[in-house]
Amino acid sequence: QVQLEESGGGLVQPGGSARLSCAASGTIYSISAMGWFRQAPGKQRELVARLTSGGDTNYGDSVTGRFTISRDNAENTVYLQMNSLKPEDTAVYYCNAAVVLHGGYAFNAWGQGTLVTVSS
Repeated sequence: QVQLEESGGGLVQPGGSARLSCAASGTIYSISAMGWFRQAPGKQRELVARLTSGGDTNYGDSVTGRFTISRDNAENTVYLQMNSLKPEDTAVYYCNAAVVLHGGYAFNAWGQGTLVTVSS
């Protein structure tokens, strides 16, 4: 059993900043990558940022230069620092982790999502 607990969403003014956190817990052997996806109303879920255990990062085109992903490997926690937020960043943000359990079973785990609303 693996759980991803997200925190940090809420209402933010345009141009403001917010920080999301996601902590993974459970019978985890390793996590090869953690990241964030988002889904706005009426749109498909899209990659925001992803960080591998080796330090490789991927960012969605719309957030590059404004968002920064970081990770505490020892704590199985990933963070998303979001700066210069725009109304179009409004979405439910989902934490994702590529998990390997003790015994070798690998799968993608998802959090329940945290809503970020950018509005004045």
